[in-house]
Amino acid sequence: MLETLKKVFGFEKFLPHQETIIRKIMDGNDVFVVLPTGGGKSLCYQLPAKILSGTVVVISPLISLMKDQVDAARENGISASYLNSSLCREEKEEVYFNFRKGDLELLYIAPERFAMEHFLEELKTVPVSLFAVDEAHCISEWGHDFRPDYLSLKDITAYFPDIPLAAFTATATLKVQNDIIKKIGLRKPFVVRASFNRQNLFYQVKRKEQVSGQILDFISEHENESGIVYRTTRDSVIKLADFLSSRGVRAVPYHAGMSLEDRKRNQETFNRDETDIIVATIAFGMGIDKSNVRFVVHADLPKNIEGYYQETGRAGRDGEPAQCLLFFGRGDIPRLRYFIEKITGEQEHKVAEEKLYSVVRYASHNVCRRRQLLDYFGEEYPDENCGACDICTDIAEKTDITIDAQIVMSAMVRTGQRFGIRYIIDIICGAGTKRIRDLHHDTIKTYGAGKDRDKYFWHFVVDELLAQEIIYQDGDKYPVLKLTGKGTALLKGEEKLFALKRDARKKKAPSREKDGFAPGDEKLFERLRAHRKLLAEDHNIPPFIIFSDRSLNEMCRYYPVTLPDMKNINGVGDTKLEQYGRQFIDEIKAYLEENPDVRPKPVPEEQSFFPDTALKQKRKKGETIQKTRELFSKGLSLKQIAKERGLAMTTISGHFERMILNGEDIDVDRLVDPGKQDKIKNHFLTLNTLKLTPVVERSGGTISYVEAKIVRALLEKK
Repeated sequence: MLETLKKVFGFEKFLPHQETIIRKIMDGNDVFVVLPTGGGKSLCYQLPAKILSGTVVVISPLISLMKDQVDAARENGISASYLNSSLCREEKEEVYFNFRKGDLELLYIAPERFAMEHFLEELKTVPVSLFAVDEAHCISEWGHDFRPDYLSLKDITAYFPDIPLAAFTATATLKVQNDIIKKIGLRKPFVVRASFNRQNLFYQVKRKEQVSGQILDFISEHENESGIVYRTTRDSVIKLADFLSSRGVRAVPYHAGMSLEDRKRNQETFNRDETDIIVATIAFGMGIDKSNVRFVVHADLPKNIEGYYQETGRAGRDGEPAQCLLFFGRGDIPRLRYFIEKITGEQEHKVAEEKLYSVVRYASHNVCRRRQLLDYFGEEYPDENCGACDICTDIAEKTDITIDAQIVMSAMVRTGQRFGIRYIIDIICGAGTKRIRDLHHDTIKTYGAGKDRDKYFWHFVVDELLAQEIIYQDGDKYPVLKLTGKGTALLKGEEKLFALKRDARKKKAPSREKDGFAPGDEKLFERLRAHRKLLAEDHNIPPFIIFSDRSLNEMCRYYPVTLPDMKNINGVGDTKLEQYGRQFIDEIKAYLEENPDVRPKPVPEEQSFFPDTALKQKRKKGETIQKTRELFSKGLSLKQIAKERGLAMTTISGHFERMILNGEDIDVDRLVDPGKQDKIKNHFLTLNTLKLTPVVERSGGTISYVEAKIVRALLEKK
């Protein structure tokens, strides 16, 4: 598993939970996994695809995403294909042919295809090692994105009782989780519910005013960065995309009313960095696997927290810092309530209202954004200050609303705490309604006490009181406002109340360097980014599939100028190293020659994908190679050293490769049989290459990658 992780995907260590999930799958168990976006769900079924005998069948609802997923898998050396309605008949026949031959390690299909009887019969004739259901929340009616076609997946365990089934999702409350397990028919599944905390995301809410201009200002601070802007309606998508384009921003629209060809074209231009911004409707599920999205903007209030979390999760999939900005205006609430009122089922209506209230609470509550999101999914955030949201970093300015809150609560008490929000606000604003006159509430002290402010302001105060649990709503159909214990203390003047200022000054998000997200050499990054784009055009794939922004940023921090150094960059597996390693090394060498004042740092030889551990757990220069050297001098073989140190064979062979290139006197005969060395050298010379794969393949599997790497180092030294 560890060798495959490093060799195929270019990572030294698993992310949290990945190793356990993969082991359970390989033992033949069903699993249910909730991992946040960026948590490495796809690796949990792609890595077994390289090890298990048979094809891993992945069921995904996002047809527009499948091609990117397959391209990314192929770039890592995995034989993968997909079957969906976008393929012509000849292309489908070719996929079926390869599938029947057993040449596919990974096959992506849509849920509708699984429901086709002829496809089910086809599946029964081909060795399948695993069924993986992606976006599993789509099977639950309690989720935010229910899809009826997913219900057919309940037949998987009936038709294929001996094949493990794994279900993955990034967003699921406990209620949704239990519903998925039941409906999909998982058999005593191993359940993983990872943290929903995306530490690389910065959450911010701003007051919505002239939102098109506000978005333009924000984008101007993120020049040449990829971003997604969500709008509620198709019309607003088109208008905003046109507005941004007229101001020189490379922006395209994306919504359900467009033709399939136009949607596909716009997504392709976004994936290939030919446009910076894509403006999309919230309601339409845009399949996006682009890892270098640096910001997600919600120009309108989302309908629920699950959707908001999933949409913001499309930012920073590579683990690098990204921003999530929500523009909140109370004018959005009536629009969303309008759609809720059209819901006929009483229970569905209640659920929709509760979900809307959760979003309003998130946007207006004077409490850490991260804490609120995690709380919604049943997770407690342990720290007082997350350091990565506008509340915790004081970007959102606060204002004292104690007196305003006391006016609201006084009106509640003087009317016996028997009325709802609208009625209390009418009293405060001095409305001359018949009901107020009939109940003589126009005579109480707080009648008209807030008439100098509009009703939107008083709704803001009431929402803040509810959010901070100063007051609460009692009753279902016609809820009335009542004080909590905290409210009584505030009304007596024993406490003060602060809310988010409605006209906060324009402030930028703080640097995340202190959190371990260290920036790299920006000039080199732009150079490598441009080179990546040229390579992507040559290979007809999106640039992020070649190397993620995280990989480029590491190159810009450590300046790898040898293949072993490049191998230690996260995300650089054997296939990518052979295809692109030397080209990026040449770019870095040229940059260093042009900038002699730049002093490269040593490349860390073992890294974790998470930036906090990657940067805090660096070993001293040469320390890990020294340990390998010491064990070798004691007579241990390469395999024994790997076992002793708990590292992959590829890592240890990389240590020996570096020692040889550095001119150290290494007894190579102990690593590779002398007769075999000559054979391997002849293969390299005959093929006129220094790539490992052609040599290994030419040998018919009698030569390992480790052996080829050691001998290649001898040749390179000469």
